[in-house]
Amino acid sequence: MTRLPKGARRALAGLTLLVVWETLTRTGMVDPFYLPAPTTVAAVLAELVATGEIWPHLGATALAAFAGLLIGLLLGIALGFAAALFPFVAELLEPVMILLNAIPRVILAPLFVIWLGIGLASKLALATVLVAVLIFFAVYNGVREVDQRLVERVRTLGGGQSVLVREVYVPSVTAWVLGNFKVAVGFAFTGAVVGEFVASSRGLGYLLQFAQSTYNTSLTIALIIVIMGCVLALFSLASRLERRLLAWRYQ
Repeated sequence: MTRLPKGARRALAGLTLLVVWETLTRTGMVDPFYLPAPTTVAAVLAELVATGEIWPHLGATALAAFAGLLIGLLLGIALGFAAALFPFVAELLEPVMILLNAIPRVILAPLFVIWLGIGLASKLALATVLVAVLIFFAVYNGVREVDQRLVERVRTLGGGQSVLVREVYVPSVTAWVLGNFKVAVGFAFTGAVVGEFVASSRGLGYLLQFAQSTYNTSLTIALIIVIMGCVLALFSLASRLERRLLAWRYQ
């Protein structure tokens, strides 16, 4: 018997799950108030798209997530290099970053709302912090893990700090950063959605909060599917970027 390709097996498993889910709901074995049928969720999702209601909210979340991802990447890289290259900077930054990494950073969302209001700034701040802490440790550890014999050889040949950064540290850190990039994408969307859920006037998190307050399970599941779809699409793009920039790993 011919073995099905991995993609076909996954599609078959997903289709089976949907059929079982639909059957359990339609036969009354599962209360549709708590778990509506897939066809009901699909109808709600189709209505959101057809009426255009979803697009302004999706745009607001995407803006906060992408901006937070970009700023978090730049900030995390800059702070990571500074801490790795200058011990006195590490003494100041490392305890703060360890503390931020140890706590659930999403609990900062209410504080950012108080400080920055319910607009874009508070969502951007949360997404930035989530990404920056992750990338900081990727860069910081990446620089520290560089073989010191290689560093000594470059210095012996007359290479200064700028040469080390350009020729040794940056190539080493690139692999660490790209290895964490997919996680950073998820963190950026988490920051944006959680910030909107806490307090906002628009965004997917705002719609989720509205769906929860009205006990609208169909809308809640539909919005979760939209968020998952966006993150999975970005994961795919990040994987392609990683494969292109780190092609030597897959040869």
